Amino acid sequence: MTLSHHVALITSDEQALIVASDLAEDFKRDSALRDRERRLPLAELEVFSRSGLWGISVPKEYGGAGVSNVTLGKVIALIAQADGSLGQIPQNHFYALEVLRVNGSDEQKQRLYAEVLAGQRFGNALAELGTRTAHDRVTRLTRDGDGYGYRINGRKFYSTGAIYAQRIPTSVVDENGVQQLAFLPRESKGLTVIDDWSGFGQRTTGSGSVVFEDVYVAAEDVLPFQSAFERPTTVGPLAQILHAAIDTGIARAAYEDALHFVRSKTRPWIDSGNDTATEDPLTLKSFGHLSIRLHATEALLECAGEILDAAQAETNAETVAAASIAVAEARAISTEISLAAGSTLFELAGSQATLSEHGLDRHWRNARVHTLHDPVRWKYHAVGNYYLNDENPPLRGTI
Repeated sequence: MTLSHHVALITSDEQALIVASDLAEDFKRDSALRDRERRLPLAELEVFSRSGLWGISVPKEYGGAGVSNVTLGKVIALIAQADGSLGQIPQNHFYALEVLRVNGSDEQKQRLYAEVLAGQRFGNALAELGTRTAHDRVTRLTRDGDGYGYRINGRKFYSTGAIYAQRIPTSVVDENGVQQLAFLPRESKGLTVIDDWSGFGQRTTGSGSVVFEDVYVAAEDVLPFQSAFERPTTVGPLAQILHAAIDTGIARAAYEDALHFVRSKTRPWIDSGNDTATEDPLTLKSFGHLSIRLHATEALLECAGEILDAAQAETNAETVAAASIAVAEARAISTEISLAAGSTLFELAGSQATLSEHGLDRHWRNARVHTLHDPVRWKYHAVGNYYLNDENPPLRGTI
């Protein structure tokens, strides 16, 4: 996989939002076609990389823009509104950059951040199938005979973005049973990426399998991972706010398509007594209900970004708990509005909207698949426990 010859350097939050908005207009154009044909967005990702947006969370002291989490959330939401899969592909890239910020050495930060600013994309190989729980890992990291590096053996799934990446951050369990994160070059001998993702939504995320057969990794490419969840850090809420942003963007896309379809194609119901669907009082009520919940979601996402920014600036048990809860609130409501918008679209637009040439079913399918990432019912539990019993949420990063 070749890297882009020229990668823009984004230097401010304002620039990041302008670039993201412009890209979203282009990415939206063929999003339904890519979904329908499961056409992998290779060309779009090259443009995305060259834009400089994949480097916007690199701290200023390492040459990046160090944008706020408010801006990062808005950027992801804009891209996800245009194409849900394109919005999700960089999620674990930014997650890995946060692990690097929190746990990496200065040498690792200098080197890996520079790669990102030069246009490299990081994928992920974290989750595994067949383990006792969704968070157990059995992929092994063992000391190599040369004394300088390690070998990795195992198999991963849900490896979003790995097929498009130049590096694949991989969670591994060392000989002491401690999880580490290995930043593996995509072309490593014995590393195989398999395009076997068959989910009915988020179809072009490349969330398939990665197989490791005695793959060598240099010691300098291995970071502590488990320790990021054994003390208060912002790794967990950073990951979760990106998921909330993806769902918010999907919800906004369904809402905008519903508006367009009802204005241009939908006929009024006979009992409404109106000549156009836009005057139907029950349609107006439904759009009002949808609009309020969508606006509340977008406001909670922005609020969560501000609280997460504060936790990154001053990290302790209290600030991280506050950030985790604020993000959980945004995740809960974004889950519900993305599903509701994708479904209500058809109720309001009518039978014509179900025709395959419109591709409007992708919004609900994308939301239904992506919102399964973490069970929203446990977010409500964590939020309620925090406010009622003053119990901080768990540090493992899933709230």
